Amino acid sequence: MGIFSFFSQEIAIDLGTANTIIIQNDKIVVDEPSIVAIDNNSGKLIAIGQKARQMQGKTHEQIKTIRPLRDGVIADFNAAEMMIREMIKMASTKNHMFTTSLKMVICIPSGSTEVEIRAVRDSAEHAGARDVYLIHEPMAAALGIGLDVQAPEGNMVIDIGGGTTEIAVISLGGIVANKSIRTAGDDFTHEIQEYMRHQHNVKVGERTAEAIKINAGSALPDLEDPPSDFIVRGPHQMTALPVEIPVSYQEIAHCLDKSLAKIETAILAVLEETPPELYADIYRKGIYLAGGGALLRGLNIRIMEKTNITVHIAEDPLHAVARGTGIALKNVDKFHFLMK
Repeated sequence: MGIFSFFSQEIAIDLGTANTIIIQNDKIVVDEPSIVAIDNNSGKLIAIGQKARQMQGKTHEQIKTIRPLRDGVIADFNAAEMMIREMIKMASTKNHMFTTSLKMVICIPSGSTEVEIRAVRDSAEHAGARDVYLIHEPMAAALGIGLDVQAPEGNMVIDIGGGTTEIAVISLGGIVANKSIRTAGDDFTHEIQEYMRHQHNVKVGERTAEAIKINAGSALPDLEDPPSDFIVRGPHQMTALPVEIPVSYQEIAHCLDKSLAKIETAILAVLEETPPELYADIYRKGIYLAGGGALLRGLNIRIMEKTNITVHIAEDPLHAVARGTGIALKNVDKFHFLMK
């Protein structure tokens, strides 16, 4: 690297619908919610990440909070550019580097269209990147889990993020069969909001629904180690008076059933497309779960019961994709054929 390392910066970005993670020198230097707060009058950035998330649902008319990514792709180009730029600054200040050039590897959903890919590339270039490499999320997840993606054997990875669920069978450094569906963590959150409105007549915001999902979320109505009920406080829809309602994990399992059934259907569709030799490898080795959705209680058991294949949860499911993107960055020459 020599002297040029002082004037260049290499970073890997997991640009997620829910969280954006930046890795530099094998370390996570930024891990923040993918959200920005903007002044409505001037269009200036007020806050990003955790600070902006604290404002979500609590702003007045002068401030609006925006989630620049929806369903795994950029929905608001300007907000995305501002967010990427500021998060790169956060990474830079931690390392006190003077940067003249920036090399980035960013992961994208495997079902991204050319237009969506161009939006990510343009946002990164406008934020100061000189070289931009893109890698598909399931491939990054497989690298992050520690699978040998170049081996002549089948590996099945399911990455359940905020906006998309990525299901892929990988062999010889390529994706053999895959499906990218826009049913994931955000849908679980909206399902919980709707359930609370219809079943309990209580309005809850996105942040409260997210808290219910984390504390009482379940994929099965019968768990060996059940979480305690989560107390929800909010206004009753009819009277507008405050109410307190305990929510059980069985209720959430029932409420998320439709969304989880869609994911199961997609998994079975990918398995149907898988060549028999690779199917045999997957049956022997099992399916790997990554992403925030992998933390939903009982999900691995539910998928196992549906497919009759063992399901392993990645060691650090939240950061598996980001770590895989970091591995791809370190080995750009080795994995260049995996990137766009």
